[in-house]
Amino acid sequence: MNPAEIRQFTAKMSAESKKMKTLQASFVQTKKMDFLNKDLVTSGEMALQAPAMLSWRYTKPYKYSVIFKNGKMHINDQGKKSTHDAKSRNFQKLNKLIIGSANGNLLNDPDFTVSYFKNSSGNIARFIPKSAQLLKYIRQVDLHFASNQSVVSQVNMLEASGDTTTIVFKNTKVNAPVPASVFSL
Repeated sequence: MNPAEIRQFTAKMSAESKKMKTLQASFVQTKKMDFLNKDLVTSGEMALQAPAMLSWRYTKPYKYSVIFKNGKMHINDQGKKSTHDAKSRNFQKLNKLIIGSANGNLLNDPDFTVSYFKNSSGNIARFIPKSAQLLKYIRQVDLHFASNQSVVSQVNMLEASGDTTTIVFKNTKVNAPVPASVFSL
């Protein structure tokens, strides 16, 4: 994108993300790992509620949930539940990365160098972590925005190991009511 397109795109995304109170979507996640011949494909549902509640639930081929709420990270691994303090710097960055990837707020994150591209299907914002700590895990994150859409349609993540994760969001709903039960295990 040229500088004028970048300004227009980021202004639109910033304005839209400020209006966003809730976001819900189903997703399909594909993980490609060097040592596996077959991709790992999972699917599930995600929901977020401003300012910082996030529910990420895998439903196929197994059940696994992660919920960020009130400074805590709650995990339900096929019935085995645990809670962790999410106030550590790494957990906060993880939460910020996931929420920012879903709602587009990552565009203004000072922890990343951002580049912007466009293709026939829409716009792409590419994030390169600035901190050595984050670079140990993530080399690059690409957020895809379908043409004339203000929410992320796909996330591509390149991990430091060279493995990749692609998340495609479908049935996205913005500012629809989210039942409180979505944020509980």
